[in-house]
Order: sequence, then C-alpha cells, then structure tokens
Amino acid sequence: MKVTQLDCLCVILLHLLHTAGSERFEVLGPTDLIVAVAGDDIVLPCYLKPSISAEDMTVDWLNLDFKDDRVFRYQNQRIIRDDQIPSYIGRTSLFEEELWRGNTSLKLTRVQGTDEGHYKCLIQSKSWYDDFTIQVLVEAVGSKPVVSIEGHREGGMGLLCESEGWHPQPELVWLDSKGVHLSAGPPETHRDVKGFYTVKQHVIVQETNTNRFTCRVQQSRINEKMETEVHLPSELFYTTPWRMTFIVLCCLGAITVIGLALAIYCILNKKDEIRKEKDDLWEKNHYLKESFYDITVQREILTSQLDFVNTNWSPDVETIRRHAVNVILDPDTAHCNLILSEDGKQVRHGELNQILSDNVNRFSNWSSVLGNVGFSGKVYYEVKVEEKTEWTLGVVIQSINRNESFRPIPNKGAWTVELKNGEYTAHADSPVTFTLREEPLKVGVFVDYEKGQVSFFNVEARSHIYSFTGCTFTKKLYPFFNPGGSDSVSLVICPVDATD
Repeated sequence: MKVTQLDCLCVILLHLLHTAGSERFEVLGPTDLIVAVAGDDIVLPCYLKPSISAEDMTVDWLNLDFKDDRVFRYQNQRIIRDDQIPSYIGRTSLFEEELWRGNTSLKLTRVQGTDEGHYKCLIQSKSWYDDFTIQVLVEAVGSKPVVSIEGHREGGMGLLCESEGWHPQPELVWLDSKGVHLSAGPPETHRDVKGFYTVKQHVIVQETNTNRFTCRVQQSRINEKMETEVHLPSELFYTTPWRMTFIVLCCLGAITVIGLALAIYCILNKKDEIRKEKDDLWEKNHYLKESFYDITVQREILTSQLDFVNTNWSPDVETIRRHAVNVILDPDTAHCNLILSEDGKQVRHGELNQILSDNVNRFSNWSSVLGNVGFSGKVYYEVKVEEKTEWTLGVVIQSINRNESFRPIPNKGAWTVELKNGEYTAHADSPVTFTLREEPLKVGVFVDYEKGQVSFFNVEARSHIYSFTGCTFTKKLYPFFNPGGSDSVSLVICPVDATD
C-alpha cells in the first residue's frame, strides 16, 4: 500500500494530540480554610487529577502575602533552597514517597503567627501547569495577664497589665469589681519575629469599697479570654511615707513652740514650776523622739516593701508555682524533740527527747530540721501551717552553726519568717515585726537565687507576706523548718498544683 505525505501528516498530528492530552492535569485541594494552632504541625493538602506522577515536575508552594520568595520548591527531582523565605527554613517538606501518585501536599511544622495567609500550590510539567489556593488561619492563646503596681500617680494608684504570645491581635480591657470598664491609657501592641502579639496597658485607679480590679485579655475570633484580678490594700492609697514624715515634723515643731511658750510662762511665775514644767517637757520631747524613730523605721520598711512590689521583682503566684520542687525532710538534721513522718513530709514537736544517733549535722539548740537537698536556682514549695500557733520557715546555708541559741539572721546565713505570740517577725539583721490581715493557712516560700531574693506568700489569699531582697548567695540553700513548741500540730509540706 502506498503511503502518501498526507497520511504521514495525519499520523504526526494524531501523535501530538495524544501527547498533549496525556500531559494535562488539574491541581486540587480542600475547599475549606485550614485552622492551625500555634506550635502544632499541619499538612496543606494538594494533589493531581488524574493521579499521575509529579516526580519529574516542578512543585512550588507560595505564600501570597510575600511577593518574591517561595515557601518551598521541588524541581529536577530535588529540593531547591534558593530564594526560600527565611522563616520557613527547616520547617517545610513534601511527602516525596507519595509524588509518584500525584500527592504534592506540604507539611509545615511548628506553626507560628507569620504562617497565616493564602498559600498557592503551583505544579508545572514541560507542557502544562495548574494551581490551587488554600487559606490558613493561625490561632494562639497567650499568657495569663501579669499585673504590676507602678506606685502613686496623680489621681490614684498606677497599674500595668501585660500579656504575650497571642494571635490574632487580642483586646485588653480593665474592669472594676462590678465588671464596669475603666478608663485607661492607649494600649501598646508589639509583634515579635514569629508573628505573636504582646499587649499592655496602663491604668490609674482610685480607692473603692473593694479595691479589686481585673485585667482581661480577649480574642473574639478564637473565642478565648484570660484575666487576672488584683487586690490593692487600702494602705497603698493612704498618705505617702514622705508626707507622714513631714506631718510628724510639723507636729514636733508645733509641740516645741508650745513647750517654749509654757516655759516662758513658768519663768514669769515660779522657779519650781519652771523646773517641773521643764522636766515634763523634756520627757515629752524624749517620747516624741522615740515615736518619731519608730515611725521612721516603719516608713523605711514600708518603703522597701513597696519598692519591691513596684519594681515587679515578685512575679504573680501562678508564675512562681511553676518552679515547685519536691522537698523531703532530712532526719539526720532533726532536733531530738522533733517527730518526723515516715514519708518525710510532716514534722511536729514532741513532749519527750528521743534517743537519736550522734550526728554533727543535727540541730542541738533549735527545734529545727532541714530539707534533704540544697539548690541554687529558682525554687518554690508550700507548707501547711493551719491551726499552728508557732512556726518558723525559710532557707539557710548548709554550713550554718547548729549549736547556737540565738535566732538565725542573714548575716549568719539564714532568711526566715516566724509566727510567735500572734505576731509575725521577719528575721532580718534588724528584726521586722508586722501583722497580717488574713492569717495564712498555707505559706509559700519562693527563692530566686540569681536575683538574691527570698519571698513568702499567703497561698490561699494569693498575697505577698514579706521578701528579703538584695541578698548575696554564694552557697546552696536548704529549706528550714521549725514547728515551735507551743502546739502539737504538724508542719506539712504540701504538693504544689499550679492550677489551684
């Protein structure tokens, strides 16, 4: 049979049409948007229809919010890392074992805020291409708001609330005890390199019948909110220590003037009366000086503790409870009057001396016992003191003299707080005696070794009791317990649950 040129041309055209048809494909993906939780790994589905091999094709993943660089590229059967967006480096990959059947899905690990956007899956062969677009939303719930006291401001007391790690950008509001919004300063917002938001806002509050204020951070798109309530003692709203000193000085001046007038009057009358009035005036002046000294000492204590709170050295209770450690009593250090539980979690004062083995580590004059492990970082533990009328808690260095009879102080390597005769005493180098509005049922002890501070908290009331600041630690610290001898109730080391 004779083959003509027309026959050859038809065969070539049919071959080209068949070849072109075999190269055509569609790029498909999900119709719904993808919601990703920050920190998780996600898969952006993308595949070919029909299910032909993509091993010899070019696979591009693009974030349409970025104009030039790529999220990921696969070409010539290898990964191309040139022009990749820096934030995606080390977090993107294909399922290469699935390419032969057209699966070009992208795996994205450790999702962050900047990953939100529209993604295009673009597939190209030698003679055809197609693409599909997927929308990704990122959700991240930030930290519990942290409220700090900034001190006296014109019109009241200044507070600052701050929360971080949110996406999308949240809203921060201040509320009073009745849930009414407070007028606050403009919110300050910062977005970090991973796309997560930090918000903070200042507010000036005035004294109310409750002095309770709430900072709330909320994000409506993800239907999440977190809040922190703060209670300000009424004493913070009272006249400042400087004004108290000024008033006392004015009173002293007025009394002195009155005294001089009385002295002049007595001189004009009788010498004996002058002498008597002079003696009385001297006694009054001496008493006022002593009173003034006491006020000065109390002012310094109040100022130091207020400065401690205002400089935000003391984190909120929920934060410090994350540093909880398991404290067990060391029987080799226990005084012979003390009775320890078998699990090493309880100690009480016994009526009789026990016959114990000689041990140089044992307390001989203090009815005390130490924890079995020392530490040099951030440490927190809680001790139940409910129904006890006497106790001493804190931390000491291991080498503290255990044969001395006087109270432990920082100069001797001890930082402790004591309850005795209904009064609380912080055993600083100059003891500080104070009272508490609420008697603690459970005392939390927090140590920040690097910052040089030892703090005590009323766990149930979430309130600050006292803090030693500006300390210098050079040796490991050990938990210190003294159950006192006025009752038989045990001190109990409690497990710490950060979600209480």
